[in-house]
Amino acid sequence: MIAIIKYNAGNIKSVENAIRRLGYDCMVTDDEALIRAADKVIFPGVGEAASAMKYLKAHGLDKLVLSLKQPTLGICLGQQLMCSHSEEGDTACLGIFGADVRKFPSRELVPHMGWNNMEQLKGKLFEGISDLDNVYFVHSYYAGLTDDTVATCRYILPFSAAMQKDNFYATQFHPEKSAGVGERILKNFLMLQ
Repeated sequence: MIAIIKYNAGNIKSVENAIRRLGYDCMVTDDEALIRAADKVIFPGVGEAASAMKYLKAHGLDKLVLSLKQPTLGICLGQQLMCSHSEEGDTACLGIFGADVRKFPSRELVPHMGWNNMEQLKGKLFEGISDLDNVYFVHSYYAGLTDDTVATCRYILPFSAAMQKDNFYATQFHPEKSAGVGERILKNFLMLQ
C-alpha cells in the first residue's frame, strides 16, 4: 500500500489519481500507524511553507516524516519542506536535505511555470529518463544545489530539480503532471526496494 500524507497543502488528489493509474493501491491519510505500515510514502504539496510546517508540527507529522524508514518521496512543496530552511515565511523545515530554499531573484519571470528539462540525472529515480526529457514545474521558491542533489534544472539560475538522501527522495517538479516521463519517474519510485 502507498500512503499519501494528508496535511495542509493542495494537489494531493492529482497525486492519488496518478498512483492509481499506475495500478497501485493508495490512501490519503494522516494516521501515523497507516503511514508507518505503508510500503512507500508520498509527501506531496502545493502551498506556503510556514503554514504547512505549522500544520505538520501541530499534528506530529514532522516527527513522523523524519522517522520513516521506507522509501519516501516529497513533491514540490514536499521537497522544500524536506530542506533545512525556507525564506518563505522564514521557516525552519525538516532538515533532511542540507539546502536552503530561496525565492527566485527576478519578479518578472516568477513563478517558474511550465515544461523544462533536467541535467546531471543520478540514481534509480531517473532510470530510463534522459536530460532531453521535459517535466512540469510550477514554483517561486527553489532549493539550492547540495551533495543531495540528484538532478539539476536551470531557470534564472541552477537549482535542485530532485534530491535524494538515504530513503528520502524529492522532486521540485510535479511527476503527476509530467505525462509519460512523470509516470516513469513515479513508477521507478514505486518499484524501489
